[in-house]
Amino acid sequence: MPATPQAVPYLEERGHDAVHAFAIGLGDKPDSEILERARTEDRIVITADLDYPRLLALLKLDRPGVIVFRGGSYSDAQMLALLDRVLAQAETLNLERSITVVDRHRIRRRSLPVMD
Repeated sequence: MPATPQAVPYLEERGHDAVHAFAIGLGDKPDSEILERARTEDRIVITADLDYPRLLALLKLDRPGVIVFRGGSYSDAQMLALLDRVLAQAETLNLERSITVVDRHRIRRRSLPVMD
């Protein structure tokens, strides 16, 4: 469930099944509902919204994975270039069961569920 509509065709071109939250009627739904839908459909949420990692940690969920873009606003081209960096490391990052934080300089990963 990508953060920008441009990410959907971009991910599909690379062989990924992608859908934007608005396209499936979740654009105005609570974050918890989007997380649950992603969980039941085995999707990864791509977002800049820090509420998603907080909810995963609070609820101690082991999935869905979340990719979070931090460090300011990004153009679509910048976000897609950063997404390429994440996808290049997808196997080692275990995206399906982690919170992956991406900024201009690095990629950090936190395994799910988040334990204190």
